Amino acid sequence: VHLQASGGGLAQAGGSLRLSCVASGFSIDDYAIGWFRQAPGKEREGVSIIRTIDGNTYYADSVKGRFTISSDSAKNTVYLQMNGLKPEDTAVYYCAAEVGPSTGSTWLGYDFGSWGHGTLVTVSS
Repeated sequence: VHLQASGGGLAQAGGSLRLSCVASGFSIDDYAIGWFRQAPGKEREGVSIIRTIDGNTYYADSVKGRFTISSDSAKNTVYLQMNGLKPEDTAVYYCAAEVGPSTGSTWLGYDFGSWGHGTLVTVSS
C-alpha cells in the first residue's frame, strides 16, 4: 500500500490549488480516502473524505463550500480542489486510506491505517 500526495505549493489568499493522491497496492473503489492537514503548532485535523464506491463525501466545516474532493478510479487517484484559500489553510496536507492495520487515526468513524507523505500548502495574505 502506497499513497503519494502532491500538488502543494504557494498560493495567495483567494487563490486555488489542486492536490492529488495517487494510490497503489489497493483500489480506491474499495476504501474511504481522506485528506488531513497539520498546521504548525497544531494537531492534525480531518479535511475531507470520499467513498468512491458510493460517491459519499464529507467535509470539515472550515472548508465546506471552498474545497471539493473527487476521485478518478481509472487513475486510482483522489483529488482535493481547494478554492478560496485562506492563510489559515496553510498546513502540510496528507492523504490517508482506510486500509491496513489500525493506527488509531480515526475521523467520522473511519479508521485510516495507511498514510502518505505530506505536501505543503502555504497561503499568503
